[in-house]
Amino acid sequence: MSTQTDPSARLDGEAAVVGKLSTLDRFLPVWIIAAMALGLLLGNVIPGLNTTLEAVKIGEVSLPIAIGLLVMMYPVLAKVRYDQTHRVIGDRRLMVTSLVLNWVLAPAFMFALAWIFIPDLPEYRTGLIIVGLARCIAMVMIWNDLACGDREAAAVLVAINSVFQVLAFGALGWFYLQLLPSWLGLPTTSADFSFWSITASVLVFLGIPLLAGFLTRTIGEKAKGRDWYEDSFLPKLGPLALYGLLFTITLLFALQGGTITSRPLDVARIALPLLVYFVVVFGAGMVIGKWLGLGYAKTTTLAFTAAGNNFELAIAVAIGTFGVTSGQALAGVVGPLIEVPALVALVYAALWARARFFTTTHANG
Repeated sequence: MSTQTDPSARLDGEAAVVGKLSTLDRFLPVWIIAAMALGLLLGNVIPGLNTTLEAVKIGEVSLPIAIGLLVMMYPVLAKVRYDQTHRVIGDRRLMVTSLVLNWVLAPAFMFALAWIFIPDLPEYRTGLIIVGLARCIAMVMIWNDLACGDREAAAVLVAINSVFQVLAFGALGWFYLQLLPSWLGLPTTSADFSFWSITASVLVFLGIPLLAGFLTRTIGEKAKGRDWYEDSFLPKLGPLALYGLLFTITLLFALQGGTITSRPLDVARIALPLLVYFVVVFGAGMVIGKWLGLGYAKTTTLAFTAAGNNFELAIAVAIGTFGVTSGQALAGVVGPLIEVPALVALVYAALWARARFFTTTHANG
């Protein structure tokens, strides 16, 4: 079937998609910029705020931030139709392509960008490589949902990323920080990643909200049926995810506000390769998904799960391995500084592409 449509029809389609977003969703970039600004302001004007936020932790992540992440994840995972995940697992094109993008191409691309953009700053370079190895298991669910991606596919791909994260993170860290640089005649970095820290991150930031979302849907549907659950309950629960997102962003920037504002040139040098990474990897995912004929929903999910990164894990690993004041930790902190606005912009890019390059006559398209 041809995907060519009349220009006015494309514009009407795009307007219809965006029009379905709530006021909170449509103005999300405004709220996110406000949350970032508020966080930076709080971090710079309230003495000892970062110490207070760091006083209690889950692993290496501040407890208030961990709570925000869990609140953000739970409503999205409560929307997933878990009885439909079998159709995703059976889609070999999607599964194989996602694994290759997430665990082969994306880390290699980040490695290349780190050496191209900041070859003279080894701490920041190492931090960027660590960010590239930490595949997204949390915030990607928000971006995928806002862009009308496939929720069931996102849940399955995130779960697979989690398993690979536990099994492969340490090995890939050794490969990209020691083995590959030595092969290329470049300086190497010694790093000892904690298997248990990575496992704890996955269990907390995916396991808890995934279990809660599954139980909520199962119990809710059994009690009052799917129509009530999806038409009455979920619309009331949904905004909680974005409130959790904004809360998390505010606290994250409050925690690192002083560091970010005191080293603007360093932040800019770290930010540029990150921006290139998000745009190129997302674009590659969209092009590959379109070429494979996956349909809009799965293509969007493929692109977001490949472009997003698990910044909470990257920060935790950098702090645990190199210290809270290290350049590696700063690179991890700059990750969400760039990722959040970049992926919000890519949500709108995906909706724009939906109206122009994908048919919308099928459920997954």
